[in-house]
Amino acid sequence: MAIIKFSNVGIDFPIFDAASRSIKKNFINFATGGKVGESNGKVVVSALNNLNFEINDGERVGLIGHNGAGKTTLLRMFSCVYHPTTGKARIEGEIGSLISISLGINPEFTGRENIYIRGALLGLRKKEIADKIDEIIAFTDLGDFIDMPVRTYSSGMQMRLGFSVSTIFTPEILLMDEWLSVGDEGFKEKAESRLSNIINATKILILASHSYELMARVCTRILWLEHGTVKMDGKPDEILPLYFKTHINKADLV
Repeated sequence: MAIIKFSNVGIDFPIFDAASRSIKKNFINFATGGKVGESNGKVVVSALNNLNFEINDGERVGLIGHNGAGKTTLLRMFSCVYHPTTGKARIEGEIGSLISISLGINPEFTGRENIYIRGALLGLRKKEIADKIDEIIAFTDLGDFIDMPVRTYSSGMQMRLGFSVSTIFTPEILLMDEWLSVGDEGFKEKAESRLSNIINATKILILASHSYELMARVCTRILWLEHGTVKMDGKPDEILPLYFKTHINKADLV
C-alpha cells in the first residue's frame, strides 16, 4: 500500500543577511509567490503553508499553479529532499522520480559506467543494476556508443540513456514534472509506451504540469496551489476549467 498524508505541513527557508533589506524582502515576495516574514530576527520565505491532504492507492494527482506557487517545493517534499518545518508528513511506498532524468550523468565516463552512477542516485543497489544492465543497454539503442564517453553523445543520446535507466523499475509512488519527451521519433514511440506502462502500474502518480490537455487525460484529482497553500482540491473537470480561465489565455489551451 502507498499513501501520502500531510497534516498542517509547512516549510520555511531562511534568507540569511537579509533581515533589514526591505527591497530584497519585497523582491523575494514578488518572485517566489511565497510569504515572507521574520523568525528569530532573520527573513524567512514560507514556501508552503498549512497543507492538509491524503493521497491513496490508485490516485493520479495533478499539481497546478503559477510559477512560484510551490509545485517544485512540494515535489521535493514528496521525494524527501525537503522535510517539513511544521506539521507532519507521512509518506509510505517506494518513491521514483522522472524529474531531471540526466542528473548525475558524467560526460567523461562511458554510457555503461553512467548506468551504474545514475542507478545509484535512484537508490538502486549494484546487483539490481547489474541484473538489468543488458535490458537497459538494449533499450537505449546506443549500440557501440554505450562503451564510449558520454561527451561524444548528442543531447538526444544522453536523454535516451537517462530515460532507459530511470524507467527500468516501476515505483509505488511516481513523481513527474511535465511529461517526458525523449529522443527522435523512432525512440519516442517505445519510450511513450514504457512510460504509459509505468504510469498504469504505479500506485500513486504525482504530475506537475501547465498542460490542460495532459492533466485532463491523465489525472483523477487536481491540487491547485497558490502562494504556497492548496486553493482547491478536487476533480479535474471542476478545477481545470476554472484555473485555466483565470490564469491562462485561451490561445494557450490549443
